[in-house]
Order: sequence, then C-alpha cells, then structure tokens
Amino acid sequence: QAFQLSVTPLQARRSRSLAAAPRAVSPAATSETWWPGSWRDKEVFQMPEYPDRQRLEEAEQTLSEVAPLVFAGEVRNLQEELAKATMGRGFLLMGGDCAESFKEFNVDRVRDTFRVILQMALILTFGGSVPVIKVGRTAGQFAKPRSSNTEIVDGVELPSYRGDNVNEEEFTLEARTPNPELMVKAYHQCSQTLNILRAFAKGGYADISRLHAWNLEFVERSKPGSQYRELASKVDESLRFMEAVGVDIDSATFTQTNLYTAHECLLLPYEQALTRVDSTSGRWYDCSAHMLWIGERTRQLDAAHVEFCRGIQNPIGIKISDKCVPSELVELISTVNPDNIPGRVVIIVRMGADKLRKHLPSLIRGVQSSGKHVLWISDPVHGNTVKTPSGYKTRDFEAIRRELRAFFDVHEEMGTHAGGFHVEMTGDDVTECVGGLAGVTEDDLAKRYTTHCDPRLNGEQSLELAFLVAQRLRRNLG
Repeated sequence: QAFQLSVTPLQARRSRSLAAAPRAVSPAATSETWWPGSWRDKEVFQMPEYPDRQRLEEAEQTLSEVAPLVFAGEVRNLQEELAKATMGRGFLLMGGDCAESFKEFNVDRVRDTFRVILQMALILTFGGSVPVIKVGRTAGQFAKPRSSNTEIVDGVELPSYRGDNVNEEEFTLEARTPNPELMVKAYHQCSQTLNILRAFAKGGYADISRLHAWNLEFVERSKPGSQYRELASKVDESLRFMEAVGVDIDSATFTQTNLYTAHECLLLPYEQALTRVDSTSGRWYDCSAHMLWIGERTRQLDAAHVEFCRGIQNPIGIKISDKCVPSELVELISTVNPDNIPGRVVIIVRMGADKLRKHLPSLIRGVQSSGKHVLWISDPVHGNTVKTPSGYKTRDFEAIRRELRAFFDVHEEMGTHAGGFHVEMTGDDVTECVGGLAGVTEDDLAKRYTTHCDPRLNGEQSLELAFLVAQRLRRNLG
C-alpha cells in the first residue's frame, strides 16, 4: 500500500494550468497515450473557470505533495469485493450526502450517516444472504454539475454555485468566483472525515448487536405485525442462534467493518493532483477515494472525464439514463475497462420506473452480448426529483420504491443480478423527501430542509427502503 511520492519531472508538469499543460507519456500508465494529465488535451465539461491561473497552479502543486487519502491496497480490496458482486455473490450499498459542505461538517453528522449505512447493510445482509459492500458518498462529494454556468437573480448574473470545493453559495461576485484554494480546504476536511470513519469502523461502533438494537428502535415505530417487525424478529433469532452454538459475536468479524468512499469524478485538477503511482504495481491510483463515478453530464466518450478515468485503477461507476443506447454503453465500458476486469465497472441506472422498464432490458442485452463484466445497481432518486408549488425540490418515497421494484423486476425477468442501489441520504432528521413511514408531507418540507443541493432521504426513510429491498432479496432467494 506504499506510494511513490517523490516529484518527478512528469509529476511536476501535471500541476500546470489547463491552458499550459503539455502532453506527456508515463511509463507506468495503462497505455502509451495516457498519463494523469492527458485529459487536458480533451474537451472538458462541467469545469469551473478559474480567473487566477497562478493560484490554480499553486493549489494543484500543494495537493500533489500531500499524503494520499486512500491507499492502493484498499482500492484493490474494494475491486475484489465488487468482482464477487458482479458474479452474483455480493450486493453494493452506496449512500451519503448529496453534497458535503464546510459549514455543516462535524463528528456527529459523519457518525450518524455512517450508523444508518451500517444499519441498512445489516438488514440487506440478512435479506440477501450475501456480503454487502458499503460505499459512502463522503470524504470528497463536494462538487456538483450544473445545467448552466451562470445564475441570474434580480437581474444580476453570477457564476453558478458548484460546491464548497469550487466556490461559495452566497450570491456575491467574490463568493461565486471559483477559488482553487477551496480544493485544498476540501482535502483537509476529507482527511478528517476518513479519520473519523476509520475510527468508528474499527473501534467497536459497528458491533452487530448494537446495530440490531438500533434497527429495533425503528421497527418499534411501525405497525404491530408489520413486514418490518417480521424481518427484524428473524434477524434477532439468527443472532441468538449464533450465540447459542458458541459463535463469538464479540470477535472482529462482528464488531468491525469496512467502509469505502466514493464521489463523482468532476473536478479534474483535484483528481489529477491526488493521483499517485503505487510502488508495488507501478500503476496509477486516484487517491482521493476508493471509487469514483462518471456522471450523466460528463460521460462523453472523447471528453476529459472518461479520458482521466480510463487510466486509473480505481473501480469506476458510470451513471446512465434513458438517453444512453446499448452501443454507446458498450463502447464506454470498453474504453474504461479494456481488459474486461470484473469489479472494475459499476453501471448506475437512473431513469424513473416507467423509462427503466422500457430501456433497461436492451442495455442489459447489449452488455451481455458484448461479454462485458459489469455490476448493475439502481440509483432510484435522481430520476424522481420534482419541484413543489412552494418551490422546494423533493422526491416521493413511493416513486423511489417503484423505480427499485422496476429495477429488480427487469433483472429477474432477464435472469441477471440486481447488484445494489445508490441513494442520497443522511443520518439527520431532515424533511426533504416526502412519504414513507416518517409521514413527511409537502407541508413539512420547510421544517428541516437543509440540503445544499438535492433532497435526501432521512434516516428513517433510508432504513425503510433497506427493509423493502431486503424483503425482495429474500423473495428472490425463494
């Protein structure tokens, strides 16, 4: 897991500005034409325009010299787990904030979201009888794509807010001007977040008995005889049985866990600056996260984001909507994973229930025909965002449930593996998505609507979704 951190002439060149960056070739790269800065010769989408190039170069240079946030060995462990899930022997749970912020960062918030992810994973593990891979949208999920480069308020046009690692939300010219030093500030917050998560993951907080007790608190709020109570009672019976036959549930297997991190690969100067050569393999890893994904707005085949991702060894998620056609998807998979390595590519489907039933089968058939190894997971939230008459963006829990049901139905009909799901959620008691046992209505949205971007499921809604998916997994097992 060691890295070559010395600054070579090649690594020094990668810190130059977007306009000045030269073409270069790295002997450790995955092809003769790729190096961590080769994306600079491609068309770039969703990139902020930094007015001060010198400050950008200085920020990139600073980040190129800091310690990695994650290590190559951890990334390889994740890929191995994803490879098993690709073959039907695992299930991927991705969850976390829509967009992290500097102002709201604190230990309790990190802990509470981590706790809900662990609770969800326990339920899903029992439901599917397979290991659940836990990946948090955290320690790097700052930047967000925007439909427009600028925003107009009361006749004043300013750059759009693109996330705390790019600019500030306040509607002033100073705040909205992209500031490269915010990338450095984001790195330090990511480092703190990872320290907190690693401490909780290995320090006993993930104790399976404690997680089950927390789940029972949720179940107690459901109706007597409900499906949630039935499933929880079976989990309880399983734990009692293990204790009775002498299984040590105080061992590390039952008290510790792994949580991997992921974020959208959007701000390429940041990603490049944190890319390192693994000294044990000579391969490039983006050490900003264990996994990255390419968004719907940046997955153009001959553009910068795909170019960057094709050369790093991290698992790569590819978000697709109904706009994606089979031939395009197969070519995209081939570009990112030319050696067809299992666990390298995760296809994240975001369409809405009706469009998913119509378009997903042909995409699955196209990938199957090509022989490509991918893990299919559902993103049931992004295709179900609506705006209320009062102006709040929200998501209906029932619409999210319908899309997940459609995702599982299609895979069941085609005999393929529905390998996981990806949600925007928080451990906070927010009122941003309507519906579910929490009973959030449109009138409740104003009470605790705190998101910096899109609406998130709260802890109770997230657990309810996990129970519903777990029941579907058990049904599929027969």
